[in-house]
Amino acid sequence: MDFLTILGLAAATLTTSAFLPQMLKTWQSKSAKDVSYTMLITFIVGIFLWLIYGIFRQDLAIILANFITLIFNLIILWLKIRYG
Repeated sequence: MDFLTILGLAAATLTTSAFLPQMLKTWQSKSAKDVSYTMLITFIVGIFLWLIYGIFRQDLAIILANFITLIFNLIILWLKIRYG
């Protein structure tokens, strides 16, 4: 693995893991009232487009980061719908 791939994977790990505390807090508190639908849906669409971009570029860091971030944010959206 070359330096740029390692750098990309490190960046992907940090930015993706940033959503984990929000997801866990929403899950545990059963409250998502402070999470904006507009921000969440806009972000999900953007992450999905980044995922498609990464797939076309065959860039592992972009694919992994955006796939996992997309999953986390879909869970947050589901929690927002469920707990409002």
